[in-house]
Amino acid sequence: MTIVMEKIVEQGFLYDFYGPLLTARQQEIYEACIYEDLSLSEAAERFSVSRQAVHDLLKRCDATLREYEEKLGLIGRFRSRNAELGELQRRITQGRREDGSSGFGKAETEEILGLLEQLQDEA
Repeated sequence: MTIVMEKIVEQGFLYDFYGPLLTARQQEIYEACIYEDLSLSEAAERFSVSRQAVHDLLKRCDATLREYEEKLGLIGRFRSRNAELGELQRRITQGRREDGSSGFGKAETEEILGLLEQLQDEA
């Protein structure tokens, strides 16, 4: 993935998790620029502000959203949980027999169930 694409994806994650903590005006302008891909000039015209005001707002919003993640860590936990669930899915898929039945012994089944319970408790 290119650096630009990674930044867009990261902005999307940050906004999805923490966007509601921004003011209504910040949300409106941020969404227009990020999701509608408006240029600074287009956003400035739409919202009757200067290009500099739009630029500053976007920078402040990005910094605020990153700060929320640093303090709360919701995205990090989300990604970690998804990785753990992916690993469980991989293990279950590898243990499945051709007829669809489980090839797990009692100990493996208990271990997987324990991991699932742990994930549920953490949620």
